[in-house]
Amino acid sequence: MEILKVENLTKVYGKGTTKVVALDHVSFSVQKGEFVAIVGASGSGKSTLLHLIGGVDRPTSGKVYIDGEDIFNFNDDKLAIFRRRQVGLIYQFYNLIPILNVEENITLPLALDNRKVNKEKLEDMLKLLGLENRREHLPNELSGGQQQRTSIGRALITNPTIVLADEPTGNLDSKASDEIVALLKKTNKELKQTIIMITHNMEIAASADRIIKIEDGKIVGDTE
Repeated sequence: MEILKVENLTKVYGKGTTKVVALDHVSFSVQKGEFVAIVGASGSGKSTLLHLIGGVDRPTSGKVYIDGEDIFNFNDDKLAIFRRRQVGLIYQFYNLIPILNVEENITLPLALDNRKVNKEKLEDMLKLLGLENRREHLPNELSGGQQQRTSIGRALITNPTIVLADEPTGNLDSKASDEIVALLKKTNKELKQTIIMITHNMEIAASADRIIKIEDGKIVGDTE
């Protein structure tokens, strides 16, 4: 089942001599439950692509369909709600709220949506993340790996249609990186979670089911 469809996605910044084509008519689709890595050098357009898929930015032209919905048909308010409910975002620098503990950071998307926390699901999530004994710790009391695991929990707690991970290991040492990649693979297999991960590290990309390579805003490779 097709969960994501990207059609002729283009993003242009500036005009005239300052014009930069960050994405140039990119098209591909992702099936439900796939784990896809998008790789490319710095400035290749991969982060721009991820932000457009997640509705964080709007394209110059082109379409993004998530679970059959054309997300850019939504106004900004509806898009923000859709993003909060259907898209899980994992960032390189965690983006945790410093005054909230692990449990509160994980459940923040539910609180913003005035939704009740399913205690059983929260316990399962903390166990999956290996954070049962860190639930009341603040971000500055956690290691980098534990902070990233918390951000993964926050991305997963809403049962999103798709999870987007932007260089999720870019700020971690090799041991913590391996743990995060293993956790993403586990959520992909056990929770059947669709994941799209941006990385410049081919070794990390090799853990995915499929690798899409991007150069100068264009797809130049798509291999399983």
